[in-house]
Amino acid sequence: MDISNIISMSGMPGLYKVIAQSKSGVIVESLIDKKRFPAFASNRISTLEDISIYTTGDDLPLKEVYKKIFDKEKGGACPDGKSSDEKTLRAYVETIVPEYDKERVHISDLRKLFSWYNILQSAGLLVVEEPKEEDADKKLHVDKTTAIPSMKKDFEKKKDLKSNAPKVQAKGVRKSGLA
Repeated sequence: MDISNIISMSGMPGLYKVIAQSKSGVIVESLIDKKRFPAFASNRISTLEDISIYTTGDDLPLKEVYKKIFDKEKGGACPDGKSSDEKTLRAYVETIVPEYDKERVHISDLRKLFSWYNILQSAGLLVVEEPKEEDADKKLHVDKTTAIPSMKKDFEKKKDLKSNAPKVQAKGVRKSGLA
């Protein structure tokens, strides 16, 4: 699930995808109606990766919350943030993130959380990426029997090139009184 290029803009509804960068800001595309327009720094832009939910311990990134909702709903939509009542939303969040801070997380935050999830889900951006363990093992595994001798050969070649190179003395710069 990659939400690094998804942003929210203060005062504007919905979510936006960053398409390109311009001189004075970024070009964004609405995830709802697919319209593109420039966004400037005065729009107060926040990426979804920077947003987290308050918990009694360390704050939980929004990406992790969305993974938990995705797993619970099996990739489907969650309750609508606007039409559901406060008790329903709080009970749902309690099942997903039981350690969330009830005093600091307001109902408006929960409404945004669920409406943003549904926007991302309808746009098809909530795809859980599974790490490839085989590729990671291949990158970390180094065969010492073949790596070390080849490294020695490269070092010896460089050493031979340096010793055979002709020695050149640098000439000094002549200074004249005129500038």
